[in-house]
Amino acid sequence: MNGIVNTVLGPVPADQLGVISVHEALLSVVPGAQFAFDITIDRAEIFDTLAAKLTDFRSNGGGTIVDSTGMFHGRDVKLYEALSRATGVHIVASTGQGPEEMLGGYFLTPQTNPPTPWPAEKFADLFAQEVSEGMAVPRVERRGAAGIVCTATTREGTTATDESLLRGAARAAIRTGVPVSIRSGNDAVSDLTIVLGENLPANRVVIGGCDRTDAVAAGWPLAIARLGAYVAIDNVGSAAGSNDAEHLSDTERATLVAELVTAGFGGQILLSSNAIGVAKGQLDSEVPFSYILTEFASALRAEGLDEAAIQRILVDNPRELLTVR
Repeated sequence: MNGIVNTVLGPVPADQLGVISVHEALLSVVPGAQFAFDITIDRAEIFDTLAAKLTDFRSNGGGTIVDSTGMFHGRDVKLYEALSRATGVHIVASTGQGPEEMLGGYFLTPQTNPPTPWPAEKFADLFAQEVSEGMAVPRVERRGAAGIVCTATTREGTTATDESLLRGAARAAIRTGVPVSIRSGNDAVSDLTIVLGENLPANRVVIGGCDRTDAVAAGWPLAIARLGAYVAIDNVGSAAGSNDAEHLSDTERATLVAELVTAGFGGQILLSSNAIGVAKGQLDSEVPFSYILTEFASALRAEGLDEAAIQRILVDNPRELLTVR
């Protein structure tokens, strides 16, 4: 296959990525947590923990992890470079921000009177630069190119700042050729319509969180697929052994995948676990990066998916999404 994907170690031929997990977090640090008295940031310990989890992912057939934390939630490009070299796992890092409540004041109250949200074009410039010139290591340098623009909208409803983020992400994607990943609040179809209104092709967009119970009740998966975007069922394993009412069970997720395949949308399904390798300032995730390969794939087979269909979802679909165009 022609085309390349931006990884932290540089461009990689798309056909070398293998199994791809499209929405994970290697290191997730709630902004400000690094300054808390009761939180320790030990880089050697973090490296060892993440290396073990990535090695497990690779030993179970994984090839590529997409770190979807964006710009200010713990992304550590130098650490990711070292991890990729040590484990052989390709790491695609992301640019982007959101939702509004997670932005720092600099991005919320520009020096205007009265204060107004950052315009979409400023977000577009910020994100595009991290693709074309490399991701910023604050006050030091730029490193490898981001491979995807990630943003999110407020759970209670998309705000004016969220809309600027969506439009800026879409414009950055058009300029640079990387895709956009959106985690929607309460109206994924509206959010998708906003980015499509910027003339970003639907097949360059993935909508995450489609295995939330409210998302399924609202009909997001089928509606998003019909508009031509990718449907990310990306909390796989989140309810394993718990009473998580916010998300489908894995059995329900597998049924949803099978229904989308039957409806003719097998080429638009993506899977991930939204796992966190190391968390600071928030709860740890106990779901391993390898969970889909070691556990969930059997649930898909039980729903009647053959190996070609599973390969398409785990390898071909995310490869098509991530290829720079």
